[in-house]
Amino acid sequence: MTPPAPAPARRDRRRAETRGRGAEALAALLLILKGHRILARRARTPVGEIDLIARKGPTLIFAEVKARATLDAGAQALVPRQRQRIARAAEAFVRARPGLAGLDWRFDLIVVAGGWRLRHLKDVWRPGLG
Repeated sequence: MTPPAPAPARRDRRRAETRGRGAEALAALLLILKGHRILARRARTPVGEIDLIARKGPTLIFAEVKARATLDAGAQALVPRQRQRIARAAEAFVRARPGLAGLDWRFDLIVVAGGWRLRHLKDVWRPGLG
């Protein structure tokens, strides 16, 4: 006897989760190839999650990864509410790691489209400035 098939909504969520993990792995590889050191993936804090946290020199990079059908759709997918959540999570992450407190911060967006096309948008926003 085979178990019942998952409900369509559950299947869709599972597919999206798998796609998101793959996009995050590609984004991490991109950052590594650009000379960044990955400090955390899917960093969970009490106020939210950050997809990737990396460091390059004196700069701490908080990167949101979006997997979309097109690069433009991905670039438009980061809404103000998510930016606020990521900024709060970044503050919590650094507060828990005092050794990182003196670094500069940057908030990036990495878009993965069509499976393999990547766009790394640096310094996409500044907390408090939108």
